[in-house]
Amino acid sequence: MLKHMKLLVTLVLLLATATAGGASTPTKPVRIMPVGDSITEGGKTFSTYRYPLFQKLTAAGYRVEFVGSRKSDSPAGPLAHEGYGGKNAEFLATVLGKSFADHPADIVLIHAGHNHFIDEKPVDGIVAATETMIATVRKANPKVVVMLAQVIPSGKLPKYSYIPALNEKLAALAKRLHTAEQPVVIVDQATGFDWEKDTIADKVHPNAAGAEKMAARWYAAISKQLGPAAK
Repeated sequence: MLKHMKLLVTLVLLLATATAGGASTPTKPVRIMPVGDSITEGGKTFSTYRYPLFQKLTAAGYRVEFVGSRKSDSPAGPLAHEGYGGKNAEFLATVLGKSFADHPADIVLIHAGHNHFIDEKPVDGIVAATETMIATVRKANPKVVVMLAQVIPSGKLPKYSYIPALNEKLAALAKRLHTAEQPVVIVDQATGFDWEKDTIADKVHPNAAGAEKMAARWYAAISKQLGPAAK
């Protein structure tokens, strides 16, 4: 009887070991934090890139989770973000620290540069605030990947006539801060975005076509960074 009991225990242990060895450990989702103003947040009368981006990533087989202190409804359910309508880069730099501590991310998408006037000569201040945001998330997560957008153009002029100069300086900032260990990837959201076709009547916020264009640019950068999705 004792011999049979020992044999049974041995078989159970072998089965448990085989099962554990053969089971695949599910990969953790990649946490993505979209940061920006109303173009990131979305609104009742205009679209945001977040949902089409989520669709593209999941359709390709990536496991992703959008994170942030704010949530907006979408066909996929509430998608978290750090988008604040009417706020500028300087404001975002003041709130990102707590938000990132509460909702850590692997990838941060920054599209910030609107909500200033040309008369303010805002470019240097926006760039400085953006650098602060990058330093903030790097301090909390030294392995974070920052994807920095050259922001979409606007037909609301002369208010936003500073955007081309801003985009040049954002590209230079990304180049200066980028390292292999701490990537800062510039994502050109400006080229090919036609405010006459891709925004609503206010000439600023993306319509559905504009949101799709933005999502496609983000997707290309993210998929390149992540490599092929696990099957």
